[in-house]
Amino acid sequence: MVNGSGESLGALPVTPRRGGTSSRNLKPRRKVGQELAGWKSMWRGLSALATRAARAPRRLCARRSSGAGSWTPESTIFALSSGQGPCAIAVIRTSGPASGIALRSLTASREPPPARSARLHLLRHPRSGEPLDRALVLWFPGPRSFTGEDCVEFHVHGGPAVVSGVLQALGSVPGLRPAEAGEFTRRAFAHGKLSLTEVEGLADLIHAETEAQRRQALRQLDEELGQLCRGWAKTLTKALAHVEAYIDFGEDGSLEEDVLEQVDRDVRTLEAALSSHLRDARRGQRLRSGAHVVVTGPPNAGKSSLVNLLSQKPVSIVSPEPGTTRDVLETPVDLAGFPVLLSDTAGLREGVGVAEQEGVRRARQRLEQADIILGVLDASDLASPSCCSFLDTVVAPLAAQSPNSGGQRFLLLLNKSDLLPTSPPASDTALLGSPHLLLSCLTGAGLDGLLQALKTELAAVCGDPSTGPPLLTRARHQHHLQSCLDALGHYQATTDLALAAEALRRARRHLNHLTGGGGTEEVLDLIFRDFCVGK
Repeated sequence: MVNGSGESLGALPVTPRRGGTSSRNLKPRRKVGQELAGWKSMWRGLSALATRAARAPRRLCARRSSGAGSWTPESTIFALSSGQGPCAIAVIRTSGPASGIALRSLTASREPPPARSARLHLLRHPRSGEPLDRALVLWFPGPRSFTGEDCVEFHVHGGPAVVSGVLQALGSVPGLRPAEAGEFTRRAFAHGKLSLTEVEGLADLIHAETEAQRRQALRQLDEELGQLCRGWAKTLTKALAHVEAYIDFGEDGSLEEDVLEQVDRDVRTLEAALSSHLRDARRGQRLRSGAHVVVTGPPNAGKSSLVNLLSQKPVSIVSPEPGTTRDVLETPVDLAGFPVLLSDTAGLREGVGVAEQEGVRRARQRLEQADIILGVLDASDLASPSCCSFLDTVVAPLAAQSPNSGGQRFLLLLNKSDLLPTSPPASDTALLGSPHLLLSCLTGAGLDGLLQALKTELAAVCGDPSTGPPLLTRARHQHHLQSCLDALGHYQATTDLALAAEALRRARRHLNHLTGGGGTEEVLDLIFRDFCVGK
């Protein structure tokens, strides 16, 4: 092989790795003059890339999420940030370069108040001069604001007429327009005030309905997941730098001999960490959207009564007639601080009418989708054929599973304990062959023990948001981590250093996408769409 000057290059050198069992192909070194020219070209390219990267966040916001048109960071937006409806205090805020103009237009003051200090002002309509309300006004000059732009907050009385009047007054100020859903937060992201994982944490915090969801959202808002991903990306950057250095300078012996072995060790450590997080990926998603708890058992065991007791409302019809429930009834519930989708199902039995048979089929189908199964039996009738059939077909297979297998969790409940004698016959409970809890839906006896057991099971399937590593709460997180792990697998499999470097670049790119670097407009639209207009 010859180069452009006609010089013979000979065979490409090969660098063995892992004790010589495999090798990666090296590209030839360049001459000194070519090397210097290459470095200058590279730095010019890096400078251009840095310039474009600095401008990239602004371009992320260059198109409206609704597709209704385009807007630029120079526009100024306003919206009601507090909840809708009559209230004591309503917060209306603006963001953008014309915020100072809006402040002066409504307060008739020549200068804005001291930054981040509340001042009482009489608000007037800029055109008619009509008084609107007495309000507390706060001025947040950029970049020290939520969005990184000049911002104003008007804390007005929360009556609909007052809020409407102030919003109309702001709309009459030149350069101001109503904000779109999530636009304040999107501007904070565009100006580097929030990473994409922080944005998702903020959205989850706004929509949190349980203690566990609130704790998890706060952890993500505190950037625990983002910091973890940036630490992994830093490891990949270092590994990539070492591989690139070995490609260019490995021949002259100026690098340490074990540089590639150290890269391999770092990659294997990172693979183990990513695999561990991916194994727990479903836990975080359950915590965000709710674990699926299904109540099942033979007819007349008290399943509907249990659903009503746990949800604290009449979700299901309760009747002594067998087969009352013939469809799956679902209700969202806060159980022990965890979000749960609780399902009542038809009693499991054979030889019934067509409608009930369909209900039984749906019940069995829903059992397959459950995260936690609550099996309910009549404690006063354990020897009945329906109870024995349930024990053989449902309880026995579930009880045989290992708690650490990652399969469905199961709790066996003996309802109607109020009908039992003081000491129930040992022969009856011996039929169960599984740990169980005594409960009376009528008196509430045993409910505290059930809630404690449910808390333990829910912590197992959803994860404990107070401890341990940050959870992956969205499918997007799982996708990028899995893609990063796949790229590292390609790194391990290839023997060509150029391909190995490219695999490391792809792995690092997916970690950057997770925290918001280089995200596509479509993905950002989906994320910011979850916010209300004033956030």
